[in-house]
Amino acid sequence: AAGAAAPPGALSPFDRRLKRKQKNWAALQPEAAKCDYLREEVRRARAGGGRGPAAPLTASPFPLALDVGSGRGYIAQHLTKETVGKLIQVDIAENALKNTLETEIPTVSVVADEEFLPFREDTFDLVVSSLSLHWVNDLPKAFREIHQVLKPDGVFIGAMFGGDTLYELRCSLQLAELEREGGFSPHVSPFTAVSDLGHLLSRAGFNTLTVDTDEIQVNYPGLFELMEDLQGKCMGESNCSWNRKPLLHRETILAAAAIYQEMYGNSDGSIPATFQIYYMIGWKFHESQAKPAQRGSATVSFGDLAKINGLLSRKEK
Repeated sequence: AAGAAAPPGALSPFDRRLKRKQKNWAALQPEAAKCDYLREEVRRARAGGGRGPAAPLTASPFPLALDVGSGRGYIAQHLTKETVGKLIQVDIAENALKNTLETEIPTVSVVADEEFLPFREDTFDLVVSSLSLHWVNDLPKAFREIHQVLKPDGVFIGAMFGGDTLYELRCSLQLAELEREGGFSPHVSPFTAVSDLGHLLSRAGFNTLTVDTDEIQVNYPGLFELMEDLQGKCMGESNCSWNRKPLLHRETILAAAAIYQEMYGNSDGSIPATFQIYYMIGWKFHESQAKPAQRGSATVSFGDLAKINGLLSRKEK
């Protein structure tokens, strides 16, 4: 079962029960597939078609894999029998798991919280997660849970939203509220800084880390269409912070739309929305993995690097 909602506080910024309701509602919308464009772009990057690090999904088959925060199975539909033997899909929203997308590999759905994975230690050869972990209250614990259920030499491949995501929307709403209401409340959830990500993964026990960041910019007709995708139609990305403001006045939204257009608008009348993506790959330790040389074992000094060109020139002569 999904984990109980933790009380609000500095260590618990999100109302997980509300997020579960939001994702359950979004999964039942008839146009849900129309909002898969971000996940599709992230998947393309993971396959080596973008700036993010390519996922090592072709090196060897993975008999048993886990998708943490799977939603309707966005990752599963792009996996093959040659890559993954069986996939366990985990999400807090049961409606998402009841409406999973078609895939050629065997799948099992489990309703569970990312912070409380109900699996034994050393179970999975591969764990993946795409655009889900930014809603986790205790990200260090979630990373430890993922590391624990991985087998030695297993790999974790993840992607999550970063700190600059929707900065245009955040700024426009804050300026509009200051102007119309004399103050502002957070309307975009807090995100993890990329400078912290490698440290958190390392503390969880991962090694041979790769962490990268990229930005995806999507153009929308206007502010209302952007917010409709995020909140209403299908994404399930409505803010669930405990300190969120429950209602936005219509005058404030109209002012925010005008500010957004004035500050960031494109020449054709559309507005850009930036989504920053953090990509991460980490391995669980195994004796067979390559190890760094011991400190002090080097036989060449950095100071000798400047002599390389001269040595090569003499060799050529």
